[in-house]
Amino acid sequence: MKWHALDGADWAKAIGVGIGVSILTAAFMLATIKAGVSPLPKSLGLAFAETVLRRPLPLPVGLLFHTVWTTAFCVAFVGFFRDALTFLRALWLGIALWLLVLVFFFPVVGWGFFGLSVSPKLIVGAAIPHLLFAVFLWGGCRWVFGRGAPAFS
Repeated sequence: MKWHALDGADWAKAIGVGIGVSILTAAFMLATIKAGVSPLPKSLGLAFAETVLRRPLPLPVGLLFHTVWTTAFCVAFVGFFRDALTFLRALWLGIALWLLVLVFFFPVVGWGFFGLSVSPKLIVGAAIPHLLFAVFLWGGCRWVFGRGAPAFS
């Protein structure tokens, strides 16, 4: 795995995909939280921002944390896999980020390892947005960068 040299257009496209993925995943998560369907007590981005800054914050600050984080990983995905932006690679990134949430971010914000101090449902509650992340990342890359690479390898 090596970093591909991205030109200015590729950087702009990758950042655009990242912001798009961030908006779509945040909209899904906020809708499920507001509807009472999500087992998460609040947006993880907001919970993390409040933990880091040690004070209550408005939702837009959490959304900003989410956007920066998501966009950074989308750009990294493009940078490392520019010649093969496949669904399988996007899925593996989504799974890796989901595991990072379970073993790092949930404990940091006080929800316990795997979110178990809140509910075992957080495991699945965090998996679904990460699956969507993979789908949106792959689809966004296919749309913006073209269909040159095989779709699922």
